[in-house]
Amino acid sequence: MHNFRKLEIWIEARRLVKEIYLLTLKFPSYEQFGLSSQLRRAAISIPSNIAEGSAKSSNKEFARFLEHSTGSSFEAETQLTLAFDLNYINNEEFDNIVSSIQKHQIKMCNFKNKLQQ
Repeated sequence: MHNFRKLEIWIEARRLVKEIYLLTLKFPSYEQFGLSSQLRRAAISIPSNIAEGSAKSSNKEFARFLEHSTGSSFEAETQLTLAFDLNYINNEEFDNIVSSIQKHQIKMCNFKNKLQQ
């Protein structure tokens, strides 16, 4: 069992959630129950799956939850792309957050590979 609070990937995922929440505040009010809500749920799923997986009894099970977390990060990346396409966020905001997500995806994959060795 791992202490998720000490995992860099969990700490960074929390930061991503905060960034995404701040970005979605700029979305039109009619997106409150649409893209904004969906994006926030995907973002929340990233650290949540890391935390849940850390409590599993084997590294194999933990790795499975990291896959779910990575999947949620790709979901969030897609939704951010849609938000950019709809002009809800500007180019700089998009590039910054997507770059952060992609770096996080690499770290999660590296951590998962380490668990599976």
